[in-house]
This record gives sequence, structure tokens and C-alpha cells, in this order.
Amino acid sequence: MVKNIAVLGSTGSVGRNALEVITELGATYRVASLGAKNRWKMLYEQARRFIPPQVALADPEAARILAAELDGTPTRVLAGVEALRKLASEEDVSVVLLAIAGGAALEPAISAIKTGKTLALANKEALVMAGSLLIPLAKEHGATILPVDSEHSAIFQVLQETSRSQIKRIILTASGGPLYNKSPEELERITPWQALQHPTWRMGQKISIDSATLMNKALEIIEAKWLFNLPVKQISVLIHPECIVHSLVEFEDGVVLAQMSEPDMKLPIQYALTYPERRQAKVPSLDLSEIGQLTFEEPDWERFPALQLGFEAAKCGGTLPAVLSAADETAVAHFLVGDIKFTDIYTVVRKVMDKHSVVENPALEDIIAADAWARQEAAKCL
Repeated sequence: MVKNIAVLGSTGSVGRNALEVITELGATYRVASLGAKNRWKMLYEQARRFIPPQVALADPEAARILAAELDGTPTRVLAGVEALRKLASEEDVSVVLLAIAGGAALEPAISAIKTGKTLALANKEALVMAGSLLIPLAKEHGATILPVDSEHSAIFQVLQETSRSQIKRIILTASGGPLYNKSPEELERITPWQALQHPTWRMGQKISIDSATLMNKALEIIEAKWLFNLPVKQISVLIHPECIVHSLVEFEDGVVLAQMSEPDMKLPIQYALTYPERRQAKVPSLDLSEIGQLTFEEPDWERFPALQLGFEAAKCGGTLPAVLSAADETAVAHFLVGDIKFTDIYTVVRKVMDKHSVVENPALEDIIAADAWARQEAAKCL
């Protein structure tokens, strides 16, 4: 039986890796559709390679150009944000791999869930914003949410072999990013280029900056709360620069199980696509003797205070996680163009969170409103 896969965010790092994985898995895995924001040239090349029936670009002008380029081919071009929602809910699609960056992933995620798809979720912000809605919605519609983040995939894989009721805590590992050993004075002078130079992972700009501030781990704390139905007190973080142990689970008897592998996004992507089976992957085997040493340490909360915001938002709940996510997305965008300093990212997010009046049991409209409000407030703080 062929698995038809919609890859939304296909022109980003995770999306491109996903297309390589689908190719390597062979004929039983098929690209049914592709979606992106505005990178029409790359989407054109992908469409010519995979010949999907449909592709979509959220940017109407970019979609118009792509449609002209693909005229006369079997591939139809759709335009606008609503087109991404359409691709996520097509009847012949069984898996939606969602790798769209930022809050823009929320509505395609809802569309995939409402139509009972398997949602292979590489985006952090959808669950951060609306985990209180998405998890019950998935149960209602028989949808499955599978994590593609390496950390959450690691925990998910460990828990396939054990009982969740016996968990004492989960430990999310963090690389520390490219700036972890910088002094407070050096962090004040960090340029966007420096912050983007992750020593291990090759990622999109937004997640690379979040890795440098440790905001990515703040978002992952909130994700983990929803994915694994855990109170925040059972979630902790360790810095692990080698990126070999992708996360750990400690059980009531003191046993700790970890998922280990070479740091390659193809592995969690493939597991989400082939689940519950495992298939051979074109990734080097892990050689611990060659690595030699694995190191772990507690995070430096003073130099990287963004991490604490994740715990605060996870504990509070309501609309605060959406505010955290939106304010961070806005601040990162302004840092990348040089409007603010690296250390200002935390300051902006902190100010916006402090101003917010939390809605405790939000409906979708409340979450969308909080997201929009936080973006406006973040812009005022610049």
C-alpha cells in the first residue's frame, strides 16, 4: 500500500530532508503535494522532480510566477494560506509532514487533524500555541500526532517500549547552540551571522536563532507537556554539546533510557513516516568509541534566561504560550535584520509576556487574537 505524503514547508531544511527520505524509502512512499511560503524557484525544482498533482505557495505573487513556470506540466499550483490548509486535508493524503516555520503552521495542523491524518509535526509553534486544543481534537477525529523534533521523537521512541504511567521525568537535551560559551559581554555584541553558525545542526534561520538563545528548548518544554501529557515538574533540560543523546526518560525505579544516534534529522523524519515500523536508513551507524566522550551540564540560567520563559508559560498555560511564541518570532525577525541586539530578544519577549492578560481556557479565536496582540506589542518594544 502506497503512503501519500503532503510535505508542507518543503523548501526548508526539514522539508528538503523529508523529500530525500521519501526518495530513499522507495516506491511505497509518494509525494502527493508540496507547500511553501514564497520560495518558488526551489518549489519549481521539487515539482519537476516529484511531479505531484498539486503544489501551493502562501505568497500569491510567488504562486503566480510558479504557475507560469509549471504551465503545461501535470502539476497544479494553488495560492494563498488557504491553499496550505487544503493540501493538509486532501482525501488521498495519509501523512502530512508539517515543517512550516512559526505560527503559520497552526491552521494547516488543524486541517490535517480534522481530517484524521497522521500529522508528522516538525513545527514547534503549533503545539506551543494551541496544544490544549490540538491534542483533544486529534482524539476526537482519530488523528495521530507524531513528533519530528529529534528530542521529542527520542522520548516518543523510548516510550514505545515502556509504560507512560511509570515515568518519573523526561530530560530534554540541548546542544547549547553556537554561543553557549560566550560571556555576557560577548553576547551583547553577537551578530546574526554568528548566531546562525550552529556547530552541529543545519536548520532554518528562525530555529537557528532560537537554538542560540535556548528559546527552542523553552518551546520544546511546552510541546513536551502536551505530547506526553506530563506536568511541567516532570520536565527538565540538560546541555549536551555532542548531540548524540537526543533525550532521556527516567522511570520510577531509577532506570534512565535514552535514544542515541548520529545527529541527522533524517532519522526522526523517517521514523515518523514509517511508524510503527523501522526501515533501513542511509545514515552512518553510531560509533561511540570514535566519539569517545559524552558531556552533560545544567543550563546557565543567567546567561540564557529565555529557557525559564518556557517553564513559566508551560505552568501558566492558557494564552501565554501563544504570546511567548509570537513575541519570540517577531523579536527574532528584527534581530536578523539588525534592528535589535541578540540579548534584546529575551527582553522583548519578557516585556510582552509581563503585559499579557492570560485567557485561561482559550478557544481558537482567543489564541489567534493573543498571537496577533503579542506581535503588535513586540514591535512596540523594539
